Amino acid sequence: MIQSRSRMKIGQRRVKKQVSLILKKMGYIKSEISILFVDDGEMRALNKQYRKKDKPTDVLSFSQNEEVGSNQYAVSSKKRSAYCLLPTVYSHLLGDVVISLETAKRQAKERGHPFMKEVLILMIHGILHLIGYDHEKSKKMAVEMRKKENEILKLLEHEFHEYANGTNK
Repeated sequence: MIQSRSRMKIGQRRVKKQVSLILKKMGYIKSEISILFVDDGEMRALNKQYRKKDKPTDVLSFSQNEEVGSNQYAVSSKKRSAYCLLPTVYSHLLGDVVISLETAKRQAKERGHPFMKEVLILMIHGILHLIGYDHEKSKKMAVEMRKKENEILKLLEHEFHEYANGTNK
């Protein structure tokens, strides 16, 4: 489910297609997530409520799987794609990802790439959190998560070449 409570516009059909492709590339074909787009004010309130940080952030993830964080993912075997993850416990509903479109717009400008590429990066980041990656636990996990983000982004940029070329801002 894709929902927007932001004043900024976002192409929900395109987002749905991207989310499906991200999940497929990660081996979560029959799983679902919900994506909520908000503005900084709502994100600040959520960040304060759930992380005790009184400031907006770019993305928050809320896993529906209580066992996430206990090595809930594994790198695939040689028979499958190197970019595919194998869930150790089947979970139909993985959870919720909340993205601040205002923060995404600022970050895209700071990083010198299109707004929709930044939204894609944040969706990948949030989904990785839902399946157990956590860059805040250790430097090793942060490196693994960044590597996986880049691998998935590269695959998706190939699928959605307009983001890689900057033609869709």
